[in-house]
Amino acid sequence: MDNGSHQAFQILRVGFTIAPIIAGLDKFLGLLTNWDKYLAPEVSGTLHIQPHTFMMFVGVIEIIAGLIVAVNPRIGAYIVSAWLLGIIVNLLLVGGYLDVALRDFGLLLGALALARLAEAEARVHVAAPARA
Repeated sequence: MDNGSHQAFQILRVGFTIAPIIAGLDKFLGLLTNWDKYLAPEVSGTLHIQPHTFMMFVGVIEIIAGLIVAVNPRIGAYIVSAWLLGIIVNLLLVGGYLDVALRDFGLLLGALALARLAEAEARVHVAAPARA
């Protein structure tokens, strides 16, 4: 990978590590927003779970996803991509948050770009093993 590609990989890796962890922690702290309002009633109704309880579960998943990106971005970026797709579908069900759904679509594309860059980064390390 050239230096610019490696820098893009590192920028995306840091972003997709930090953002999910912060969002996940805030599901417990509630400093950024009331996350419950973003949950489609169909989701909590189908699962028979209170929105706040569900969002706390979401927070745990987001923290784990961020940590996986930090440790193994090739896998973590695909997990975050799938998670973002689920968020987009949920927001479309809620309605009224199409702007947030569009933003999350952009984030999904960024996570997919990270996954592809992580694959390229791994190929570079396989092709040129570290010297002892």
